[in-house]
Amino acid sequence: MKRTLTLATLPLLLLTSPIGQGAPGLRVAVSFPREKSQAPLDGRLLLLVSTDSTAEPRNQISDGPETQLVFGTDVDGWAPGAEAWVDRKAFGYPLRSVDQLPPGRYWVQALLNRYETYHRADGFTVKLPPDKGEGQHWNTKPGNLYSTPRWMQLDPRQRVRNRVVLDREIPPIADPPDTKYI
Repeated sequence: MKRTLTLATLPLLLLTSPIGQGAPGLRVAVSFPREKSQAPLDGRLLLLVSTDSTAEPRNQISDGPETQLVFGTDVDGWAPGAEAWVDRKAFGYPLRSVDQLPPGRYWVQALLNRYETYHRADGFTVKLPPDKGEGQHWNTKPGNLYSTPRWMQLDPRQRVRNRVVLDREIPPIADPPDTKYI
């Protein structure tokens, strides 16, 4: 019997627990165009929300008190042009859910930390984000798709369809220049 494990099914069980059902709530639809990938994609979809427009939200997430907000959900076989939703089921940091977000105007960006599928000899299949030379920094990982940041009015008390398109891709890391030792 084959079992599939994703990053969310590992000891990080909090990543997938829902916060309640029904009622209005903040929902953000994210998509990517066929020009960015013709094949379906797997990964962790992140919605990055900031009150500071001096830098991209993807570069404002940390484990310190100055961090901005991030909410994530897994996508599996996400087709180009299809919408994936970040809503109350998405686990967040430092707020647990988008439903806890105070209504207001935010600098918003989305990013897909792409996973690759690995078929292990023991019968397990795992989907994990590989290192691409960036040291496992999802915000600078070559090949990850992300959106142009923009201001967005967000209010968890209303069911408004907010849309974001992953219109950019993080480029490959350039090879270091040759030296007399290489």
